Amino acid sequence: MRWMNVFAVGAIVNLGFLAGFAIPASAQSVTAFEGARLIVGDGRVIENATLVVDGAKIAQAGGAAYVRVPAGATRVNLVGKTVMPMLIDTHVHLSRARDALIRDLRMRAYYGVSAVLSMGTDNYELFDLRGHAIADAARFFSAGRGITMPEPGRITVPHWITTEAEGRKVVEELAGRKVDIVKIWVDTRGGKFRKLTPEIYGAIVDEAHQRGLRVTAHIFDLEDAKGLIRAGVDVFAHGVRDRDIDDELVAMFKQRPNLILTPNLPARGVKADLTWLRAGLSADEFTRLEVTNVDRAEVQAFHGIQARNLAKLNAAGVRITVGSDGNRPWGPHDQMLSMVLAGMTPMQVIVAATRNSAEFLRIADAGTLQAGKSADFIVLDANPLDDIANTRRIARVYLRGQQVDRAALKAAWTAR
Repeated sequence: MRWMNVFAVGAIVNLGFLAGFAIPASAQSVTAFEGARLIVGDGRVIENATLVVDGAKIAQAGGAAYVRVPAGATRVNLVGKTVMPMLIDTHVHLSRARDALIRDLRMRAYYGVSAVLSMGTDNYELFDLRGHAIADAARFFSAGRGITMPEPGRITVPHWITTEAEGRKVVEELAGRKVDIVKIWVDTRGGKFRKLTPEIYGAIVDEAHQRGLRVTAHIFDLEDAKGLIRAGVDVFAHGVRDRDIDDELVAMFKQRPNLILTPNLPARGVKADLTWLRAGLSADEFTRLEVTNVDRAEVQAFHGIQARNLAKLNAAGVRITVGSDGNRPWGPHDQMLSMVLAGMTPMQVIVAATRNSAEFLRIADAGTLQAGKSADFIVLDANPLDDIANTRRIARVYLRGQQVDRAALKAAWTAR
């Protein structure tokens, strides 16, 4: 990812949008955030930037010399800070009770996450929460009930099917529910179950595409990845995990430039410094995390396969998003660090977590800090381009133009 000249960027980001956004006559609802380094989200950086927010939207974004701050606007000095778009997590599994789900979404906002895609383990009763702006909460997207072969002993929310006809019928149901994507699992779970065959998942993909839906696939094996690409799958919810990928798979990705990879790298298997999480967790929760925070050679080897595979596909120019799996509100920060350690640059990872993830979820007004977009941004105490772990050094979060009350969210979270 190449940085453009910051002077030129300052002009481009601001002037490219001013024509459509007149300076408001009344500046009472306008706030100008001044002096920070601005990471736009699309690979560009602006030093000494000004971000003008009018209500819930960004009115201007650019170098200080190019932005006209309306008289009477509130000014916020962010000299020494870095501002970047809020993160978007494209693979989570959220709580299935209403109050718990809302809590999950609010804790995402605490950690600077503005939207999440819950992947195939959701009840339809909570679908009414999609498309609604909940105070201090991330946006909720959902695949509803995913599709897999029968997996006795595992979660029963997904549809269990055994034939092509059943697969097509389930897709019809999902289309009727207006899911955001169709989720399928193609995995034996370590040889315990049968997995969807090429004939069955091919029928699912075909039916979904006929109904205007995309399909994302949980995979494990290299050969399944190839079969799914041949079938026309749109997204991989995991990378290949059984072995190092070959040149054939890389070539197949190159032939499908719109095919998306959400790598969901697993734990690295090394003892990590978790002290950054202490402020947002109860003492008991933090203690439970530390119990499993140990070096594990077998986990390191499993991680290594997927890290090498990500590096190869990133080098090939594959479109990548960020997904954390599970239900850890801080998960994207861990995932981004792992992606950098696998060989991606901090800028590439930030673009994956912002613009790419927003485009994948088809969120037109998020992912980058540009005029007309939702004012969803994080104020950081340090530059994540120097060290991606600096995304964790959050000073403030602004969601739809309003500062998130992180102290209140923390108090509610740790007291539960």
